[in-house]
Amino acid sequence: MKLNPPLLALSAGAFGIGVTEFAPMGLLPVIAGDLGVSIPTAGLLISAYAIGVMLGAPLMTLTTGRVPRRTLLIGLMAIFTLGNLMAALSDSYGMLLAARLITSLNHGAFFGVGSIVAAGLVPENRRAGAVAAMFMGLTIANVVGVPLATWVGDLIGWRAAFWGIAGLGVLAMASLRLTLPYVPAEAGGDMVSELRVLGRGPVLLALALTVLSATAMFTVFTYIAPILQQETHASISFVTAMLVTYGVGLTVGNWLGGRFADRSVDRTLIVTLTSLAALLVAFALAMPFAGPSAVLIFLWGVASFALVPPLQVRVMTAASAAPNLASSMNIGAFNLGNAAGAALGGAVIGGGLGYPAVALAGAVAAASGLVLVLAMTQRQGRRVAACPAR
Repeated sequence: MKLNPPLLALSAGAFGIGVTEFAPMGLLPVIAGDLGVSIPTAGLLISAYAIGVMLGAPLMTLTTGRVPRRTLLIGLMAIFTLGNLMAALSDSYGMLLAARLITSLNHGAFFGVGSIVAAGLVPENRRAGAVAAMFMGLTIANVVGVPLATWVGDLIGWRAAFWGIAGLGVLAMASLRLTLPYVPAEAGGDMVSELRVLGRGPVLLALALTVLSATAMFTVFTYIAPILQQETHASISFVTAMLVTYGVGLTVGNWLGGRFADRSVDRTLIVTLTSLAALLVAFALAMPFAGPSAVLIFLWGVASFALVPPLQVRVMTAASAAPNLASSMNIGAFNLGNAAGAALGGAVIGGGLGYPAVALAGAVAAASGLVLVLAMTQRQGRRVAACPAR
């Protein structure tokens, strides 16, 4: 896709959100030590963010339906900046927890509304590529932003990392104001219309597919560090290198998912979910071997995020009459899959089944998503066949 300043501005906002979502994972020991809380208690900062995303997506979307899109996106980044400033100034665990909740409120609405705006900036046959361009900021955050924030936090304190993230919010607001054209709120974008569309079967099935796909990803990714340390007998440096490798795979997958979804959303989902299930089965077998594991982790990253553009476009298409709430809820569905995957992987480990079984559980989740998308495609085909020729 050619250089597109508005898409770059949206991607910059996605980059900042990606950094603030995932950076605390690497800063938990530093935060816990400084604020005098346990690691599990500090871990609630991540859970609170995920809960805030799921609550904020419908709340922010339904209450801002009549706000022009550029104004709304800048306002959402203002909430992001305020939350991170509050985190940087926090002198207690309670204040930091509140800051994380405030920061998270923008997440679902920004990606949901931003996806619709991004798709409207390009011809219809390039909508998935435009969505992928926006989400590219999120994947690059995992490759560059999160490791950098972790390094800064370890070097000069975790508050410095949040000061830097707040600065990203200011830059994103400025870039959105300077590059994004005026985009009015959609006609008929009222609360009742959005809720009515959200209740339709195809929309709910598309959201369920997102939950299953995210579950497949996070069942394994949540526990990637202990998997590599205990099964592959890897060093900390190798684990770090694999996290970067996975992040690079996410970036490549996001780009490929956008390109192929512009040709066929359903075909891209079918091929990618099949590949994801097969890769996770292979990873279960290859865990003791560093070389094959490294290759599979990269390919697993590619398959994981190649799903994101077609999943977002499928929801937007199913809810085309009033897409804002459904698009934002799809981000919430992704976070729900995140939580479900972590719980599923934890249950497998707690049951004493071993780390290879965690990868197999992820493969089962991917296969379940594949069954669902095949059923949806078959149902759609029957509906088309039943329509009389014109």
